[in-house]
Amino acid sequence: MSEAERIDAVLFDVDGTLIDSNDLHAAAWAQAFRDFGFTIPVAMVRGQIGKGGDNLVPALLPELSEARSKELRTYRSDLFKRDYIDRITVFPGVCELFTRIRADDRAIVLATSASGDELDFYLDLLGCRELLSGTTSADDVAHSKPDPDIFTAAARTAGVAPAQAIVIGDTPYDAVAAAKAGVRAIGFRSGGFDEEALREAGVIALFDGPADLLARYDRSPLA
Repeated sequence: MSEAERIDAVLFDVDGTLIDSNDLHAAAWAQAFRDFGFTIPVAMVRGQIGKGGDNLVPALLPELSEARSKELRTYRSDLFKRDYIDRITVFPGVCELFTRIRADDRAIVLATSASGDELDFYLDLLGCRELLSGTTSADDVAHSKPDPDIFTAAARTAGVAPAQAIVIGDTPYDAVAAAKAGVRAIGFRSGGFDEEALREAGVIALFDGPADLLARYDRSPLA
């Protein structure tokens, strides 16, 4: 493997990639919009999942003031943690995949548009925190996905150049953010996004989810 192809760190998105949460996020956003007097179909919201609130809200309500947007985002966050987060489940094979990656002496960093306190909950849910080299969340950067900040910070946390990292995510926004950060990306179908959209966004390979990547590890870009 050439220097340009070497992978020293794997940067994982969390929602829709490691945990089954995308539909819950969409439902919470749609409810928050309704509570603020906006009727936005869940399907329309669903297509924006993967962005952080700083990018999701302007995409759906471009005329909303920043102050009102921030108020809505805070409300949605509290609503999600109160009524939705306990319904999240972990996709099969996550810790086993992490163990396999660590066996290759690669760093693992979680890189999510979620807030830090949501990420803390997810870490407990995953149950293999000790396999991680670090985490980055929306709290650590100025802009969330599809801006590159989170993956740039994650590569820095891993102590590697972007070219020596690879992103694994489930949305086109992960792939776009990765490309902007100079990082290659693998796509998971587990988040419910169209395969063509993932390929158009730039993923170099597609898998159903953690268990599928683990099963085909030796034929994947991680091999």
